[in-house]
Amino acid sequence: MELSPDRPLAGLLAPLFALRGKDDLGVGDVGALRELVDWAAAQGLTMVQLLPVNETGNDHSPYNAISSVALEPVTIEITPTALLDLSAEEIAEVTAGTGLEGLRVGPVKYPAVKALKERLLAKAFENFLARTWRSHGVRLRRYREFCRAEADWLEDYALFRALMEEHGGSERWGWWPAAQRTAVSARAWLAEQSPRRRRAVELRMRFRRYVQWLAWEQWAAVKKYADKKGVALMGDIPFGVNYYSADVWARPEIFDHTWSGGCPPERVFETDPFTYKWGQNWGIPLYRWAALRDRDWDWWRQRVRKVRACFHLFRIDHILGFFRIYGFPWRPERNAEFLPLTEEEAQARTDGELPHFVPHEDDTPEHQAANCAQGEEILTVLLAECGAHRLIGEDLGVVPDYVRPCLARLGIAGFKIPYWETETDGAMTPGAAYPRLSVTTYATHDFEPLRAMWEGWMAKIAAAATGGPETHAARDTAWREVRALAAWAGFEVPRITPYTDEVHERLLRALFASQAWMAIYMITDLFGTAQRFNVPGAVSDTNWSQRLEEPVSGWAGDPALTTRMARVREIIRATGRG
Repeated sequence: MELSPDRPLAGLLAPLFALRGKDDLGVGDVGALRELVDWAAAQGLTMVQLLPVNETGNDHSPYNAISSVALEPVTIEITPTALLDLSAEEIAEVTAGTGLEGLRVGPVKYPAVKALKERLLAKAFENFLARTWRSHGVRLRRYREFCRAEADWLEDYALFRALMEEHGGSERWGWWPAAQRTAVSARAWLAEQSPRRRRAVELRMRFRRYVQWLAWEQWAAVKKYADKKGVALMGDIPFGVNYYSADVWARPEIFDHTWSGGCPPERVFETDPFTYKWGQNWGIPLYRWAALRDRDWDWWRQRVRKVRACFHLFRIDHILGFFRIYGFPWRPERNAEFLPLTEEEAQARTDGELPHFVPHEDDTPEHQAANCAQGEEILTVLLAECGAHRLIGEDLGVVPDYVRPCLARLGIAGFKIPYWETETDGAMTPGAAYPRLSVTTYATHDFEPLRAMWEGWMAKIAAAATGGPETHAARDTAWREVRALAAWAGFEVPRITPYTDEVHERLLRALFASQAWMAIYMITDLFGTAQRFNVPGAVSDTNWSQRLEEPVSGWAGDPALTTRMARVREIIRATGRG
């Protein structure tokens, strides 16, 4: 697919888990994505953005994957046509009595969904092993070719997953027996086991290879399908990986195990005392950039190659981390311990260290130049792997002055969130002034949807009528924010105004009329709903589990949505994004 900033794109952000497919088993899968591609193409949308689809751990966060390469098994479509090793009768037999209809209602019920898909994949694997070369030679050959081609990451991952099963599904390798805490020692441990025990572990490894082969085959196929439909798929690479991942376990030499990545204190998070005081401690290990350089950046090159096998282009979440990242000298498990401490008390427990930017603060011109040079060096390598206009940089937060000019030099599009882009007089930067090489959106997966934000402003304004001074201050702030956004979109809000279809369309038109290469609407914003997919810093079962009410296959038959999308198609054509 030819992708260039010369061709403006109208995009849609939709977390895969949130989609309801015709035959899904309680979570969005490749089949649901194929249905979304069909629907998007019919609406004139030319790009679909997803969140990361790598395999997650027990927190189910797509930004905390247990492998930088392995795909999440629950994304595998399990139907007789999509998974040739299972018949309709076998699928019905395995799902009988599981409460499947209940799994399909409401949010994703991860433990039950994962267990059900695991049983189905295990049955498929059993059938696959029973196949003969005469009846299934082509597929067996493709499986073996996949295992050979992907051995560099697949072998370590397969052993890691087999050992996870040994420990109740826990990825926390630091809690495993000492002999299993690295790939090297685990292989030595396995070699010392009895033949029967060794065969059992090796069989589980074969199962994990098989599951990944299925996943990669399906994702490669859906990419080709989207290509034929003229819809570009945008993937997502988080800057870091889970500390308890197969990568850190297998390649400890490229990670700094003593520091955790995050971001500095943010005073807007008054309800989160740790974030307000110390910042966000994500727990991701920092990289040993010198070690990666010595290996010609092989780990990062592989990561880019693999995401490109599934997607036409991809976003790097927190691209700022390549330049410098905020590091904590303690892991998140100790956050509660450090919360009440003064800086002096904290230093006493960390050998004199406090959280700071690594490798350098941006406190001197020399440090700024060094940080900029590091980021440019690494990103140049990644661009060599993916090609021009395939890499998108999420450059939000506290952005050093040198980052965006560097991205522009490299031809990497950054993000423009309208209410965060302001002029010297405080007014929002007009969309017509956005650089062509940019991506604009009102909301990412971490944001409140537009409807919720708008209704929140109106609620604060209304509350001031009967409240005290604090509600008056909140009202004044809400008026400033809502009127600034409305002015940016070219209309006025003289009084309390509900979130009507007219407001919705004016905001959509303004975003799509900007000069940005890509204008992306989160699916909840497109539909005008208030569902939220993630609340940053919150530990909650509602994060990463909310699903859209209606299946994708039913959208075309929804009269209200059909009417709304007819107007959206007109906006896409009128703004030159068709």
